[in-house]
Amino acid sequence: MLNTVLTGPATDLPPLLIVHGLYGSARNWGVIAKRLSDERQVISVDMRNHGESPRFDTQSYADMAGDLAEVIRAHGGRADVLGHSMGGKASMILALNHPELVNRLIVADIAPVAYTHSQVQFIDAMRDVDLSLVENRSDADAQLAKVVDDAGIRAFLLQSLDVKAQKWRLNLDVLEAEMPKIVGFPEVSGAFEGPSFFLSGATSDYVLPDHRPTIKSLFPASKFAKIPQAGHWLHAEKPRDFEAAIRAFLNA
Repeated sequence: MLNTVLTGPATDLPPLLIVHGLYGSARNWGVIAKRLSDERQVISVDMRNHGESPRFDTQSYADMAGDLAEVIRAHGGRADVLGHSMGGKASMILALNHPELVNRLIVADIAPVAYTHSQVQFIDAMRDVDLSLVENRSDADAQLAKVVDDAGIRAFLLQSLDVKAQKWRLNLDVLEAEMPKIVGFPEVSGAFEGPSFFLSGATSDYVLPDHRPTIKSLFPASKFAKIPQAGHWLHAEKPRDFEAAIRAFLNA
């Protein structure tokens, strides 16, 4: 089973399952999980081949959705689900394949479509770090800075570096091999009829007006909102606005 982090006690409300994106982990969501746990238990996971979760040879969305279904069944059998980016796609497949497990679905800045951009450049950047020369996070940051200009992206990637063990908490080989599946989206049928909320960053180009017909066909009860002055990493850029939007939907 996936590595899980439980925040807050169980309540009469369904727990909230938080599903991180590519190169992320449960720890990226620690602050938001803590704040949202005042009303319901929050379950954060490390996805397969990320963090402290098991390593597998595949990173397909069917497999990721199966992992999430296993977690929900182990924690009461029904949950609200919040997924960002890759985690949002996995959450959508979970809702389509196992609708009985999902109470409300929240998808953060991603659509059920294939994208053309690869994220392999960050795998190359992480591989290029000479971990034998790393004694602290700033040593690794200095090396990453040679190829990754954005300090925010470097800080995010470095959350998956185990400095003491001198290794990345990511299965870089499998993530590279499976990148076409990760940026893609599988052929699906049917629809999830439950409440769905597609929350995007206003400056992001991941969820476009052209995507709405596809979203509505798969998630007919979906609602849409944008967070002003936020991009793809909307939960990190505007955490209070993000939290408020999530609460409003969950408590509607």
